[in-house]
Amino acid sequence: MSSSAQPTEHAAAELYETHHSWLQTWLRRRLGCREDAADLAHDTFVRILSGRQAEAIREPRAFLTTLAQRALFTFWRRRDLERAYLDSLQSLPQASAPSEESRALVVEALMHIDSVLHRLPRKARQAFLHSQIDELSYAEIAARIGVSAITVRRYMKQAITLCVASRLAP
Repeated sequence: MSSSAQPTEHAAAELYETHHSWLQTWLRRRLGCREDAADLAHDTFVRILSGRQAEAIREPRAFLTTLAQRALFTFWRRRDLERAYLDSLQSLPQASAPSEESRALVVEALMHIDSVLHRLPRKARQAFLHSQIDELSYAEIAARIGVSAITVRRYMKQAITLCVASRLAP
């Protein structure tokens, strides 16, 4: 182990020992589930270890709360996507329902698409979704979101460029 990694690991271990049970309790109150709270607390500390140096954190609980809120947002978004997907499967005949593995792959793909689209500004995301899902024309989209058709065209270019770039990224 390098000497430069040692202080960060020590600070992270100390942060974990000092605040892990508090964070897990904080998450459990919001989720109502001990297992999910434990998973998100773990994910929060993994983010610290893979990112910012732990010894640079001045307000540990505020920092942990911010990271945990982001993890909660991702957790709820994923749960909502999974529920919507599973609800859509209910309408399929049993013979055409996908396997568990296929379901997991679809949910993973939906999460990726969702994370890519959430990098767009809100109106650009709305324009893209109206175009791709609702099959609206640029003029119809413009009227719905309150911008010009030229702006919708710009939003579409931005969204498509981001989607292509995300497919090329490892």
